[in-house]
Amino acid sequence: MIELLIVAVAIFGYAMVSKRVNMTPLTAPMIFVAVGLALGSSGLGWFNLDVRGATVEVLVEATLVLVLFTDAIRIDLGALRMDIGIPTRLLAIGMPLTIVFGAVAAFWLFDALTWPAAALLAAVLAPTDAALGKAAVDDSRLPVRIRQSLNTESGLNDGIALPVVTVLIGLVAVEAAESPVGLVEFIARQLGFGLLGGVAAGYVGGRLLHVMSHKRWVGGAYRQLATLAVAAAAFAAAELFDGNGFIAAFVAGLAFGRVAHDECEGVEDFTEDEGILLMGITFVVFGAVIAGPLLAESTWTIWLYAALSLTLIRMIPVIVSMTGSHTYFETRLFLGWFGPRGLASILFALVVLKELGTAQSELIAIASVATVTASVYAHGLTASPWASRLGQKLASGPEDMPEMMPMEEMPIRWRAF
Repeated sequence: MIELLIVAVAIFGYAMVSKRVNMTPLTAPMIFVAVGLALGSSGLGWFNLDVRGATVEVLVEATLVLVLFTDAIRIDLGALRMDIGIPTRLLAIGMPLTIVFGAVAAFWLFDALTWPAAALLAAVLAPTDAALGKAAVDDSRLPVRIRQSLNTESGLNDGIALPVVTVLIGLVAVEAAESPVGLVEFIARQLGFGLLGGVAAGYVGGRLLHVMSHKRWVGGAYRQLATLAVAAAAFAAAELFDGNGFIAAFVAGLAFGRVAHDECEGVEDFTEDEGILLMGITFVVFGAVIAGPLLAESTWTIWLYAALSLTLIRMIPVIVSMTGSHTYFETRLFLGWFGPRGLASILFALVVLKELGTAQSELIAIASVATVTASVYAHGLTASPWASRLGQKLASGPEDMPEMMPMEEMPIRWRAF
């Protein structure tokens, strides 16, 4: 019960000063992680949960399902198709290169990792979480095109990385068992039933909600609750047939957003509060029972990999992907730096730990935790100063710069976070 009290006090305490904190370089994840580290098993020892226990597992699954589903529905694919320049470069070129660079670096640094395990570590750390550097996507001094490019990348890359992580988990598991039996079936069921469950739940649920809402049969908050039920149904249906429920949640969000676009606006407001609550709890738990104990086992090679992951492994692919875009070089550096590793990487690492339970999975988890911890503070502290500097520089330049071209704004993940 003490854990619940700590979480409640941490969230209430932050709420009391949240407006003031927003005027400083501090961010909510920085504070919640610090609370967890201070009060967890590596600190005062007041917060004790089993990282493999049911409580953490339910929190992980609920948060990841909500994040994947709402990320998918808030991305307007129609608007994105009209203006796909920078996001497409980041996702189609930058992200695959990031995984390749990350795998090479991991295989070079860690003798204990095989090539599939090294690639799995790189894939776990490939998704970005723009909310950790909130000023980079929420500072009006920056051109809309830059902010929305990072926002769109963050919204889609966790869903894109998920199938890669799933396949690599299967490869690492087969490698550990030294037998390829069942690998193809595992991947087929995970991806196939994940896609089918997502499309079915998202399309059918979205169509029904759209039709019944227009008939005025759906009232009040039940429109939002029905939408969350679609996400839960997609996850459960896929898992029932040994499919990947997280893939189903993301695909369901895409399908739902396509057929029930009118219902998405209210859902974004509704899920923002629930999302902020779950993310606050997750970051406290992360600091208390994940980061604290695992970082105690970290080595200099792990911290070197974390530094490389946040810099060269991310920035070089982004610079390569932006070749020929005619943007300022500082813009490319900014886009490369602001790829914070956050919630998705935490949750993916815990899934790896749960599914594999090997020495390689422990190393993957420790390296992921070190990278996320460094990212929470490094990106949180640098977002506002660099956004201000770059925004002023671009504002004084020519109006026909690619960065200054108009782009439709989309909701960001957890604006108040």
